[in-house]
Order: sequence, then structure tokens, then C-alpha cells
Amino acid sequence: MIPKTNNILSTDLELEEQPCKNYKMDIKHNIITGYCDELNAMRQVIYKILNTERYQYIIYSKNYGIELADLLGEPVTYVCPELKRRITEALLQDDRIIFADNFDFDTSVKRTVKVTFTVHTIYGDIQAERTVII
Repeated sequence: MIPKTNNILSTDLELEEQPCKNYKMDIKHNIITGYCDELNAMRQVIYKILNTERYQYIIYSKNYGIELADLLGEPVTYVCPELKRRITEALLQDDRIIFADNFDFDTSVKRTVKVTFTVHTIYGDIQAERTVII
């Protein structure tokens, strides 16, 4: 016996995009103050993704965050292209991020790689950076 669906499954559904509204983080003072949206919310999203180690926290899905712990002790020639790939992969998990480019690596400090790059979002472009100790 097959249940009747009254053709509800064959009707077109409208997808509604949810607003991009986040709690506003004050990183310097370590507090949450109010709300932010669109470009400011995306800055926070990028910050949170790049500062959350993937697979480390059960509260986040396996697609959230970035893997950086295993880069410790690796040569710079391996770390730079791998860092570019991992940053891009981590950020593209968010549907609001289109792509990341203009990667620039600063290896002037021993055992440290500072990468700066541009993140293109549906709300505009954001300059971002991440420093990794190798």
C-alpha cells in the first residue's frame, strides 16, 4: 500500500534566503556586543573559520574550520601551497563566499608564515590574513 501525497511533492517550492546577521564579536575585549550583518558579519565568519581547527570541536560539522595542526615542522616550500589550498577549501564551505585569491606569503620571520589574501563574498571583497607557526 502506497500512501497518497495529494501532489504536494510535485509542486514548486520557493527557496528563501535567510539574512546574514551575526552576534558582533569584540575580539580585543573578548565580549559580544550587539549584532552585525552583511560585510561585517562575513569578516567574522572568515575570522572564525580560519581560527577553528577542523575536527577539533564536536559542536561544528566536519566541514567547518581549517586544518593547520599538522603543518607544524613542515618545510616552507610545502606549507605555502598547502596553506593556500586549505584556506580556499575551508572558506568555500560557506555559500556566501565566492572565492579567495591574491595570496601573498611572508616568511621573513623564522618558523612563521603570514599569508594575506582577498576573499570575494556576495556582499563585497574582504582583505584577510592568517599567521601560522610551522
